[in-house]
Amino acid sequence: MWTRTYSKVFKGVQKEDIWRIWTDINNWPTWHGDLDYCKFEGEFIVGNHFLLKPKGIKPVKIILTEIKTGQSFTDCTNFFGAKMYDTHALEEVSGSLKLSNTLVVTGPLKWLWIKLVAKNVADAVPDEMELLVRLAREQHG
Repeated sequence: MWTRTYSKVFKGVQKEDIWRIWTDINNWPTWHGDLDYCKFEGEFIVGNHFLLKPKGIKPVKIILTEIKTGQSFTDCTNFFGAKMYDTHALEEVSGSLKLSNTLVVTGPLKWLWIKLVAKNVADAVPDEMELLVRLAREQHG
């Protein structure tokens, strides 16, 4: 199993605003610079899925596997011989908001998907988190 976590504490942002943006999957490209589109229909519930289209790559189907409303959610991408789980979490800490993103890759071909996908996803998290918080502040203000 391969794991990479990134966390940062932000001031002046509300957890409800972050949660609203996270669950608005169709608009992820506004704060994910590497996406052409996301297509999500229906409710934000475990078992539902969406298509995520990175720039220059075919769309991938991502399944919502765990949701703790207002706190965290995990999605899973199934690759040949591996699975990549992406957990997005938020926690109020002393009047601030701690955001965390954890990627986990499992399976016999995890080494391949870490090299092809997971490292790039993990490397983009800090910038995407900053854009997410900026968007939340702009929409709230």
